[in-house]
Amino acid sequence: KLVWSDACCIDKSSSAELSEAINSMYEWYRLAHVCYVYLEDVPDGDIPSDHTSRFRDSKWHKRGWTLQELIAPERIEFLTRTWRFLGTKIGLASTLEEITGVDFDILTGRATVDSANVARRMSWAAERETSRIEDQAYSLMGIFGVHMSPIYGEGDNAFLRLQEEIIRTIPDHSMFAW
Repeated sequence: KLVWSDACCIDKSSSAELSEAINSMYEWYRLAHVCYVYLEDVPDGDIPSDHTSRFRDSKWHKRGWTLQELIAPERIEFLTRTWRFLGTKIGLASTLEEITGVDFDILTGRATVDSANVARRMSWAAERETSRIEDQAYSLMGIFGVHMSPIYGEGDNAFLRLQEEIIRTIPDHSMFAW
């Protein structure tokens, strides 16, 4: 009955709405019946398990914000550039683990995200890119179950605030290894 797209459903001109959306996004994905991932750079007929697959090189796997889109929903359907079905998160879990480093058991729901220590969760984000430096931190809040006010313009301080919040809320010293 309802469809939500983070690309067009967040009023970024309202700081209150933006803050609520950033702090709630992981939960919205977790509660979704299905999450559709449109891969504009993957052609029809692509075979994700093939090591030369375009799926493996999709920019979707490199974006900071898509990590929570991968982990939070129980059901994901991947679609090619012409909106054709490519596969599901469960069906592609082994390939997705190879590409992203996110554990197979987490991708398939056999383990919860918080079963992975802090350093492990940070490693999933290590090679991902965001257009704004602050989003390197903000895109990870749901993965760590923390909430904080986004302050665009704070630069690297956003990641320091994220680390402080993680240390304050998660009794896991692996953060210091990171």
